[in-house]
Amino acid sequence: MYKTVYIFRHSQSVDNKNGIFSGWRDSPLTKFGISQARKIAKKLKGKKIDLAFSSDQKRALQTAHEVLKYHPDVPIIVDARLRERDYGKLTGTSKLAFQKKNPRLYEVFHRSYATPPPGGESFKMVNERVRPFIRDMLKIMKSYKVNVAISAHGNSIRPLRKHFEKLTNDQMRRIENPQDKYWTYKVKV
Repeated sequence: MYKTVYIFRHSQSVDNKNGIFSGWRDSPLTKFGISQARKIAKKLKGKKIDLAFSSDQKRALQTAHEVLKYHPDVPIIVDARLRERDYGKLTGTSKLAFQKKNPRLYEVFHRSYATPPPGGESFKMVNERVRPFIRDMLKIMKSYKVNVAISAHGNSIRPLRKHFEKLTNDQMRRIENPQDKYWTYKVKV
């Protein structure tokens, strides 16, 4: 028997729209972001979802509530392990301004697997934070035979996709996670 995991990224936030390193900062969805979430909701309308997980950050929770509006009885478990990558001292600053001023550092902090921004997290650290979540979620799916939805962030989705798609660390750090689509994976239970 197989069950399904549906993973989606939070929709456009105010910081996304303004090109800001959001990280652990709570940035709400824009009107466009709400419309993106509603499109995903329509695509998932006919799918069976028994349980949902969401990051504890506002933009992921707002997205989860919008996406699950056709699944009103689905409980949402909030899990901080699904948080966005912490950008440390870059949080709240302009990505473009930092990139123009420090192009080489921008590339290192933006896409390096093991080098975190000052005071922040690297992809490796996020991967290590999300892996126990994956293990716990799979136990729940297997124990209770449930389909699961996950509302997370671009960087916390990377380890999820790495696990389900069997990606290398290099492949994981290079993938993009658009805000207007979802990924589906089958889990043997």
